[in-house]
Amino acid sequence: MEITNASFINEQEISNILQKYSKPSYEQVTDVLAKAREMKGLDLQEVAVLTGISDPLQLHELFQTANHIKDTIYGKRLVLFAPLYISNLCANECVYCAFRAKNKAIVRRSLNQTEVRHETEALIKQGHKRVLLVAGESYPKQGFQYVLDSIRSVYEARYNDSEIRRVNVNVAPLSVDEFKLLKAEKIGTYQIFQETYHHETYKKVHVGGKKMNYDWRATSLHRAMEAGIDDVGIGVLFGLFDYRFELLAMMQHIHELERVFGVGPHTISVPRMEPATGSDIASHPPFAVSDLEFRKIVAILRLAVPYTGIIMSTRETAQMRRETFALGVSQISAGSRTNPGGYEEEVEDDTSGQFSLGDHRPLDEVIRDVAQMGYIPSFCTGCYRLGRTGQDFMDLAKPGAIKAHCGPNALSSFMEYLNNYASPETFSIGVKLIEDTIAEMEGLPRDRARKLVDRVKQGQKDVFC
Repeated sequence: MEITNASFINEQEISNILQKYSKPSYEQVTDVLAKAREMKGLDLQEVAVLTGISDPLQLHELFQTANHIKDTIYGKRLVLFAPLYISNLCANECVYCAFRAKNKAIVRRSLNQTEVRHETEALIKQGHKRVLLVAGESYPKQGFQYVLDSIRSVYEARYNDSEIRRVNVNVAPLSVDEFKLLKAEKIGTYQIFQETYHHETYKKVHVGGKKMNYDWRATSLHRAMEAGIDDVGIGVLFGLFDYRFELLAMMQHIHELERVFGVGPHTISVPRMEPATGSDIASHPPFAVSDLEFRKIVAILRLAVPYTGIIMSTRETAQMRRETFALGVSQISAGSRTNPGGYEEEVEDDTSGQFSLGDHRPLDEVIRDVAQMGYIPSFCTGCYRLGRTGQDFMDLAKPGAIKAHCGPNALSSFMEYLNNYASPETFSIGVKLIEDTIAEMEGLPRDRARKLVDRVKQGQKDVFC
């Protein structure tokens, strides 16, 4: 039976908790940070305590704790991907989005399957191995089949015997039967954002289309997981309402998924409102989040759900992205375009894109920057293809066993990128980083990394453990 009621979002409970912990004591903050270091997650009250931090010294301790947890669980890995917008058609009226149905200021376009393959080939040429397929919430005459066909086109695309190895999907909420069709196409993660969990705000900013139905959207991940998709991603659009409320509501959503399915979301995205063509509110967020508050959000999430990936998009500037790597971000997009056809045409078109980008650098430049900071750019898709998803992934992640796979796989996938796509400068920086990293590893992970990297150096592709 499909779940259609989002009663698990309890606004009164959130309000009471936030009021109680609006000015937490020094001892309360210290106790929560100490618990967070155990890496077992936090409850709503503890998250509320962290949102109330204002003392600069305790803010510093929050950031240091987030860095410790990030480094302990993920090491220096950063997973890279690219969004692939196949259509900007939409039937909804979301006042913050350029894709909204009545917006005449953008050029509408939906890619045919040949164009989808060409866009994918353009991404493969850059070195990408995983994409997030995105579509506005309306499709051409094929309906939902258009999405299924597009996933197949992405997987079928080839360039120089290389391909996309994982397709994640961000599309409109579906029924359980439709989610089963999506799973049959071998997707990775199904991602959907509630945008805001605050009911009154949700109603104000969603004024037309099926997206007006708060409950149908909030329960979409229940249906996805019921259909067998065990890797799901959530997020809110920070700036629509008080970020403290949104964090606690998101925790209620996470706890509900854990209660029903035994495992929460695989990823959390943290988009901040950015200007969008034809939207006044997008340029003037009603609850604008400062840079300091944004860093605080990332750090709190890392403490609250330590084993969940945190995604940072190219909405943010290069500098902000750099600052959040140490606070908990584990996945980033790079070289992004939000307009359909933008990769093949090498055009970033604000007249048909969803929002303004903050980081315009190409993939190779992002990778070089990341590597110079000491982080390992990872294109690994091994866990998905070996079935290490959902509960199986968490069973390995929580005792730390997943690092024996993720570390070596990150290095081998990075070496593959360097061999086939990197500029000479990036190649030199990357090879040194790989060798330095292997030298610091111990035991089985080191042995695995050495063998995998050597196989790639000899010309092999797609090696993982």
